[in-house]
Amino acid sequence: MTIEIGFVLLVIILMMLALVFEVSRPEIIVFTALSIFMLSGLLTVEEAIEGFSNEGMLTIALLFIIAAAIQKCGLVDRVVTKLLAGNKSDQWAIAKILTLVAGVSAFLNNTPIVVTLTPILRKWCEENNLSPSKFLLPLSYATILGGTLTLIGTSTTLVVHGMLLNLGIEGFSFFQTGVISIPAVILALVFIVTIGYKILPNHQVMTDTVREQSREYLSQMFVEDTFPYMNSSVEEAGLRSLKGLYLIEIIRDKEKLSPVKSTTIIKSGDRLIFTGLISTIVELEKMQGLRLETGSELTLNMLRNGNIQLVEAVVSHHSSLLYKRIKDSHFRSEFDAGVIAVHRHAERVVNKIGDITLKTGDTLLLLCGPDFEKKIKQSNDFYITTPLHTPPILEDQRKGWLSVIALVTMIILVTFHMISMFKAMTLVVILLLIIKVVTPEEAMKSVHFQVLLLIASAFGIGTALLKSGAATFLAEGIVHIIQPYGIMAIIVSIYILTNVLTEMITNSAAAVIMFPISIEIASQMQIDPIAIVLAITIASSASFSTPIGYQTNLIVYGPGGYKFKDYLKIGIPLNIIVMLSTITMIKIICF
Repeated sequence: MTIEIGFVLLVIILMMLALVFEVSRPEIIVFTALSIFMLSGLLTVEEAIEGFSNEGMLTIALLFIIAAAIQKCGLVDRVVTKLLAGNKSDQWAIAKILTLVAGVSAFLNNTPIVVTLTPILRKWCEENNLSPSKFLLPLSYATILGGTLTLIGTSTTLVVHGMLLNLGIEGFSFFQTGVISIPAVILALVFIVTIGYKILPNHQVMTDTVREQSREYLSQMFVEDTFPYMNSSVEEAGLRSLKGLYLIEIIRDKEKLSPVKSTTIIKSGDRLIFTGLISTIVELEKMQGLRLETGSELTLNMLRNGNIQLVEAVVSHHSSLLYKRIKDSHFRSEFDAGVIAVHRHAERVVNKIGDITLKTGDTLLLLCGPDFEKKIKQSNDFYITTPLHTPPILEDQRKGWLSVIALVTMIILVTFHMISMFKAMTLVVILLLIIKVVTPEEAMKSVHFQVLLLIASAFGIGTALLKSGAATFLAEGIVHIIQPYGIMAIIVSIYILTNVLTEMITNSAAAVIMFPISIEIASQMQIDPIAIVLAITIASSASFSTPIGYQTNLIVYGPGGYKFKDYLKIGIPLNIIVMLSTITMIKIICF
């Protein structure tokens, strides 16, 4: 092993560890690794930035816009709502929903599907006295499975497609991955609806848990006439930065003021509602003119009225709030909302609210003012997982159907090789802009530039593996150990290695790391590389056993009240089912 190979492998191992332990945002970690390769001279500037003009990466950017256009028209929402209406059988309902979701996610980005349908499913569960934990994880799994059916079903497939084109190899046809994965999708969905449904837990959701335990972190103080800061602002009264406590609402007669601003005036008779470490309330009791209200039991329902609502939100993967303390993010003024509690890994973070540093997947219970919905429409910081009081304004249905027709036309043209995927997507986006299904501003907002940075940077990592000889070195090691057992043993090994990687780091990063190794193995074994590439493509998407492997798994983590072991119980059997089916189909079709 040369020094250059050792250097590349060391940087990649450190990158993977940083991704696993969430040292920073994924795109920053991968871009940093790429920068190290460029600055060290291993990659030229042209090689380092080649991924930013890759056809697969640019196609993903266009797909974001198309998915946003169809989501905006609310067609999927209406179909799912009709399927659930009057349906009392939970397993029959889940079977219908998962079949629809898998089909839709074959053509649309799965993240917005999960975000859109989570509040609808939770409301239906509440109305029918069912646990959302029986539905939300299957929802995520169905989108992942459906994404393997087509070229545009998941960003991972487009990434691998782009890397094939870069090497001068013909990329995937539109339904090529689907031919391999459709038996796995059917078997997996049957497993989820039958055995998996029984394995899934009956967990309470965060709102219910908070409601039951509200005494532990909700308390109210009564402002008496002797309070020395009467008619002064919250900040002047010293109530803005309290030890362990967070002022979330003021109840004044029948009026409720929330979120509380630093300029809000304190008046006699006000009831001040605090959340946080209620054990520190003794410090507040020492203030003259503040009396702890112990005679009445404070509940969450007391905190809301027509303008103020309780909302559960999950911190997104590309949130501007990541790795910031709540008090440093100016949360109240930025979102017109106060944080009541933060749950991480299904457990409440016991700390002063303002001092909690937010991470991807944290579930926040928010007390929101009237401007909250308007503010979050301009932000990608949260996935809202509870129904909002104000129903979404549905666009003209004709425009929605025009979007669908445009997408179907694109699929037909690409399937019959009449036009390339990138050109077809470009035409669809132009059409959507012309007929004003989306505005240019909405199109720009729908593109997740953080995801594109991650993918474009990952291309450079793959180039470094190939150029340094590290991919050849690893491929030779794998072939030397496993070749005596046959080509299928090698494909199984590559599948398992890719699958383990995607459970620990991002799916695109796993695919990009394994792609050059797979190409080298195919070269040494003198076989068609497509067989091995198909294995890593599906393996990198089939993330079921951890909440961190795929972003939709993380979105439902808090809202479903899941624990890490819940993913293992149902995810490991799913991983095995999909792997065995995929390997069998590859053997039948490719050999």
